[in-house]
Amino acid sequence: MSQIRTSPFDLTGKVAIVTGSSRGIGRSIAEHMAQMGAKVVISSRKADSCAAAAAAINGAGGTAHVIPANISRKSEVEALVAGTVEKFGRLDCVVANAAVSPYFGPMSGLEDEAFDKLMNVNVKSCFWLANMARPHMEKVGGGSVIIISSIAGIRAGGNLGGYAVSKAADFGLARALAVEWGQNNIRINCIAPGLIKTDFAKALWEDEKRRQNYEKTTPLRRIGEVADIGGIAAFLASPAASFITGQIIVADGGITIG
Repeated sequence: MSQIRTSPFDLTGKVAIVTGSSRGIGRSIAEHMAQMGAKVVISSRKADSCAAAAAAINGAGGTAHVIPANISRKSEVEALVAGTVEKFGRLDCVVANAAVSPYFGPMSGLEDEAFDKLMNVNVKSCFWLANMARPHMEKVGGGSVIIISSIAGIRAGGNLGGYAVSKAADFGLARALAVEWGQNNIRINCIAPGLIKTDFAKALWEDEKRRQNYEKTTPLRRIGEVADIGGIAAFLASPAASFITGQIIVADGGITIG
């Protein structure tokens, strides 16, 4: 057996953009990637929140840089990618984590404005980010695109139909890009979390009765923590996942099979 020189999970020298990374799942992803050696770009709409997340990573010995962006605006996504390459000289991974859920209720009440926002932020912005990152990944011999989707795209549920449609569309986007870009060694995968304890999903877990019922029907008997997702994304960005593309990695405590 040849001598093992580096860990297959090592991200040293790699550069990653993580959108929606000032808090929650995005911040956990950035922290995990930084722990594995990557230089990470923290991005969300609020610069001060981004600065706090970056300061924590830098203070722990990692490398983080802030580029605020509203990913629903194409020009700001362009500036995010260009600013990253200007700062670090390369780009190896993008994580499309930022998302919205502007409507809770039956599909019959979903207005065009809310539906357009769901599709633009949760789907189109992912395509923008991936497409703008592609040429830079090709220059370094490949890369990884990770879309944070949801089990809502697999398992239809009441009152989140519009959100579910957008998250199912992310699966299709990942598969289409994986087929087209595989020849350039660019891998595209989705992570589909279940209920995670974040501010974004607070309405679903802060009610004690609702949470207990969810936990009762989940094989692991708990809701997820942000760290449960951060490590999966870091893995997908690493050499250990070099033969994985076009896949949906479900991290839900088993509720979709329970």
